[in-house]
Amino acid sequence: MRSPRLSACALGAALLLTATACGSDGGDSDSSGGGGGGSAGGETQKIAAVFSGTTTDADYTFLGLEALQAAEEDHGAEITYSESVQVPDAERVLREYVSDGYTVIWTHGSQFYDATVAVAAEAPDVVFIAEQDTEPADVPENVWVLDRNFHLAFYPLGVLAGAVSESGQIAYLGGVTLPFSYSEVHAVEQALEDSGSDVTLNPVWTGDFNDPTKAQQFASQLIADGNDVVLTSLNLGAVGAFEAVGDAGPGVLMTAKYTDKSNLSADHYLTSVLYDFSVMLDDILTGIEDGETGGYLGMSYEQGISLQTPQNVDQAVIDEVEQIVEQLAAGEIEVERDVTPVE
Repeated sequence: MRSPRLSACALGAALLLTATACGSDGGDSDSSGGGGGGSAGGETQKIAAVFSGTTTDADYTFLGLEALQAAEEDHGAEITYSESVQVPDAERVLREYVSDGYTVIWTHGSQFYDATVAVAAEAPDVVFIAEQDTEPADVPENVWVLDRNFHLAFYPLGVLAGAVSESGQIAYLGGVTLPFSYSEVHAVEQALEDSGSDVTLNPVWTGDFNDPTKAQQFASQLIADGNDVVLTSLNLGAVGAFEAVGDAGPGVLMTAKYTDKSNLSADHYLTSVLYDFSVMLDDILTGIEDGETGGYLGMSYEQGISLQTPQNVDQAVIDEVEQIVEQLAAGEIEVERDVTPVE
């Protein structure tokens, strides 16, 4: 099902009304297809994407739609997608796309990795793009692995939070206790240690990326406990978290993930780690056109990840954080990918 690009205003409205499920299951499958054909080697690519959430979420799934539309525009690809696909349905949806003659199939979300690899082994003539949070072993030759590197994304947030906190207490508010979420927490801890900060990090999880009510309750408690900076790793749940910080009065700041969410609480908004999957999909499609059927591509502050200029802070803090991002992009800072569960 095709969908037009959203304006900035529509994005804000969509974020309040719809949900995505990065790292969780979605709802019913809804797919659309088209004719044509082709394969690597100059013919038109037929690209299908599998999304866990809705494309109007102004968050993770919408970023996937943007990347898909860019592939249509820049590579002349024929595109289609299924949204709100649940993990148990993923293999069926993938096999349907294989049967329909799609030459490239992208699963947007690491929860689909196992299903993608399984179907890829059955369809060696189709190129698959699977997302992960590591560089896995034993990957089929027709699978591209797109590593999201969330630990890299959260390192400068740790530096930023440590620099602006006045209470000495900051919080991480996640959705589900998944390995990538643990890596984000440990990256913030490393950043605090590397920068010499004595700020204490308090990580908690709501159990759901998309429940605004739970996020609001958890964020309110964190603020009541003295945390004056809250780093969120949520999808729709961010709406509730920002409602909580908006009710807290001055002096409390919050960060977001994936997209610009400053419209949710401008006076309490600190920054967002922005993700751009279009540059990654462009590189992979270029590789496919050159005959590369598989490989590994990790996102970084040089490619696909960026940090929005911090707001509601002094320029000296902005300069410090921007220097950290430059060092990350240049490979001068090594952030450990630590997925050890957080007690």
